[in-house]
Amino acid sequence: MTTKDIIYDLRSKNGLSQDDLAEKVFVTRQAVSRWENGETVPNTETLKLLSKCFNVSINTLLGSPRQLICQCCGMPLEDSIIGRDKDGMLNEDYCKWCYADGTYTYNDMDDLIDVCVGHMAKDGFTEEQARSYMKEMLPSLDYWKRHDELGDDGKFDEFKKQLIREINDLQIEGMPEVDGLNALVGRYVNLEYPLPSGLNVKFLDDSTTYLGNQLEPKTDIGRCFGILANIDFILVCTYGEGGTDPELLLYKKRHR
Repeated sequence: MTTKDIIYDLRSKNGLSQDDLAEKVFVTRQAVSRWENGETVPNTETLKLLSKCFNVSINTLLGSPRQLICQCCGMPLEDSIIGRDKDGMLNEDYCKWCYADGTYTYNDMDDLIDVCVGHMAKDGFTEEQARSYMKEMLPSLDYWKRHDELGDDGKFDEFKKQLIREINDLQIEGMPEVDGLNALVGRYVNLEYPLPSGLNVKFLDDSTTYLGNQLEPKTDIGRCFGILANIDFILVCTYGEGGTDPELLLYKKRHR
């Protein structure tokens, strides 16, 4: 699809008139009409506004001329998994797992490799093959080339360590100690918990990146502990295989 078709399609799907869209991105209705007729293309600043309005990347608005790759982990990027800057704009260089709200979630390449190897093993790679591939590929990506420039002097790692201390201090019965937290996107871990009132409730935002982990229980085989946290809260649950039959053990607001 071309830019003119994409803008028309997105506008129509979102139930917007040309006047409505013009108002949202601070142009005239005639400008929108010219885009959709293929007479002109939005300038860079307007493309940014359209990207935010429609929740799609600029690359998508331009007809996907580039194959986007996360410049931290190497994952091919689609709009639904692109990370965001602090102002909510999509950042087409990173996935949600590696970059969340303007924060890089991996400071140590070996930590990232350990996480990626686990996922690649499920796709038919041996651990040795996966580890060898990642060690060769990651240094070629922009984040790792510019790591000294882009890093935050260990502030995010210190935040993760503080979260781990707080979680372990809860001393939840049967739960092993947490020794690490990984980036997890809400849509993949947003379980629905039954409450005593009879309601079923989700606590997460599908589009937000959290820190968490899955822990094998000390005793009850078949049910895992799930940990999820961010700057505002800590959530601990248990669940069966594939996230079935979830039970909320704790939802605690953090003191900042």
